[in-house]
Amino acid sequence: MTATLPPSVRSYHVNSGDGIDGLSLRTHEPRTPGVGEVAVAVHAVSLSFRELLVLRGQYVLPVKPDVIPVSDGAGQVIAVGPGVQRVRPGDRVTAALFPYWRDGPLTPAYLPQLGGSLDGMLTEVAVLPEQALVPVPPHLSYAEAATLPCAAVTAWNALTGDGPGIQPGQTMLTTGSGGVSLFALQLGKLLGATVIATTGQVDKEQRLRDLGADEVVNYRAVADWHTAVRDLTGGRGVDRVVDTAGALEQSLKSLAVNGHVAFVGSLSGDWPPLDPRLLFGVAATVRAVAVGSHAQFAALTEVIAAHRLRPVIERAFPFEDAGAALRHYESASPFGKVIIEIR
Repeated sequence: MTATLPPSVRSYHVNSGDGIDGLSLRTHEPRTPGVGEVAVAVHAVSLSFRELLVLRGQYVLPVKPDVIPVSDGAGQVIAVGPGVQRVRPGDRVTAALFPYWRDGPLTPAYLPQLGGSLDGMLTEVAVLPEQALVPVPPHLSYAEAATLPCAAVTAWNALTGDGPGIQPGQTMLTTGSGGVSLFALQLGKLLGATVIATTGQVDKEQRLRDLGADEVVNYRAVADWHTAVRDLTGGRGVDRVVDTAGALEQSLKSLAVNGHVAFVGSLSGDWPPLDPRLLFGVAATVRAVAVGSHAQFAALTEVIAAHRLRPVIERAFPFEDAGAALRHYESASPFGKVIIEIR
C-alpha cells in the first residue's frame, strides 16, 4: 500500500431523522484502506435534496446509524490498499453514489449508497471502493466535479437511459431550476434538443435562458402550465419531460404522442393521485430515475470533458460551516449547486 494518511481527520456524523442540528463534527484516526479500497482526501462536497431527506429521516433507502452524510464529493487519492490497479496517489477523482452498480439495470445488490448505508463524503478523508471512482474531467475544479455524482448523473440517465434517449431535433421540458433540472437543460442542449424550462420565479427566467433554455414558462403566472407548453410546440407537445417536481399530471398533459417522462421525484413531498387515462391518452412511458450506474457516470464525464461543460455553482461554504450550508440549501432555493469546500 502507498500511504500518506494524516494522523487525524475530521468527519461529520448524524443519525437519520436528527435533522441538521443533529450533525456532529468529530476528530478521529483515518481508516487504512483495505483490499480494493482507496483513501481520498476530499476537497469539496455538493449538496442535493437527497441529503435533506437523509437528515429528516425520509430517505427511501436504509441509512446506517451515525453515518458520515453526503453522497457527492471530489478529491485526490492519497493512499491505496492491496489489489488496487486503476488509480494511484495524486489522481483527481469523484465517486459514484451507488459504488457497486457498474452497469445494466439496478438490482438489490447495487443498492448500498454513499451517505446512506455506507459512509459518505462529508469528511476530510473518505475510504472508498476502487470500483466507485471516476476520474475528474481535466477542466473542472474539485468544487465543480463534486456536483456530478447525484444531480448530473441523474440528468444524464433521464435523457439517455432508455435506449435511444433524447434525439437531436426533439423537444424536451425541464421542471424548476434545481440541480438535476439545470444539468438536464445543459445536457439536453449538448444533445441537440430544444429545451423548454419552467420556473416559479421571475428572476430565474432570464438566467434559464442564459443557460440555454429556448423557452421559459412561469408556472405561477400560468397555473395550467401544460397549456403554455403545448402552445409553444404548436399543440404537439414535448417528446420528453424531466420531472423533478412530482407534477406528473401536467407533465403527461405536456407530452407528445409516444412521449417519455423521466420521473426524478417530488421536491414538495406531495404525491397527488394520477388518472391512468392520461397515460393512455398519449401512449406515454413514465420511468423512475434512480441516479445511474458507473458506466453512465463515465459516459457523462466524457461528454462533459469533450464539450468543456461547466456546472452551475451558486455558493460555497467552508467545511466548518456545513450546517449553515445545509440550511442555506434548504431555504434559499438556490440557482445552482451549494458546495462545501475542505481546505
